[in-house]
Amino acid sequence: MNQRPILMFDSGVGGLTVLREARVLMPDRRFVYVADNAAFPYGDWEEDALRARLIQLFGRLLEEHRPELAVIPCNTASTLALGDLRAAFPDVPFVGTVPAIKPAAERTRSGLVSVLATPGTVKRQYTRDLITDWASKVEVTLVGSTVLARLAEVYMREGFVDEQAVRAEIAPCFVEKDGRRTDIVVLACTHYPFLANRMRKMAPWPVDWLDPAEAIARRVLSLVGRAPTDGDLPQGRDAAIFTAGRPDFATARLMQGFGLDVVADTVAA
Repeated sequence: MNQRPILMFDSGVGGLTVLREARVLMPDRRFVYVADNAAFPYGDWEEDALRARLIQLFGRLLEEHRPELAVIPCNTASTLALGDLRAAFPDVPFVGTVPAIKPAAERTRSGLVSVLATPGTVKRQYTRDLITDWASKVEVTLVGSTVLARLAEVYMREGFVDEQAVRAEIAPCFVEKDGRRTDIVVLACTHYPFLANRMRKMAPWPVDWLDPAEAIARRVLSLVGRAPTDGDLPQGRDAAIFTAGRPDFATARLMQGFGLDVVADTVAA
């Protein structure tokens, strides 16, 4: 089988939430997962510098792996550079990720919705335009967390997390106003669903935690369809690449748990 892979790109391990859903829908596809851990977390970067890095890095990734399609589960990267990437590489289809503000606005009953994201996603005009376009009739609280992505990385590698730190980060999402309460929290970072159980435990009241991973996977499937095979599964395991070089033992073990082989990175930045 000589099948072009689907490239999945994230700042760290957060995109595994999307990869997990994509594999359920597309078991006949090959995936290359790229974690730009050399630049993690993206929230610490200036926008122009990060945009330039992403374009340069994708140029090398696309040349080496020749993917059929590139997926960017990372909200920060998508809201910042998706348009630039499509312009720079017009022959490659891109599927990006933006905060799920539209479905949240459609589902809320209280009219109070919160978006939990990185500071970069919160401050970006793209996010505010989504609110204007799709959520003008509800009240949206934007909450930027500086540490949740790091907490998620620790949790996935080590299996435990400081629950009080999680509580502190999610607390601003819970708004009470005129007898109404926030009833939907949009998880606008792919890392955050890994902490969903801890968030539920620490939440002051139950809410719907909106995770876009399945919707992203369905969008990818709609573009690539089923692989042209006779029903055979892809040969070999999917690959994981880390831009900072081979990861530590715990992260490598996590990748193996997701069925990914960590391979040498020839595009390390």
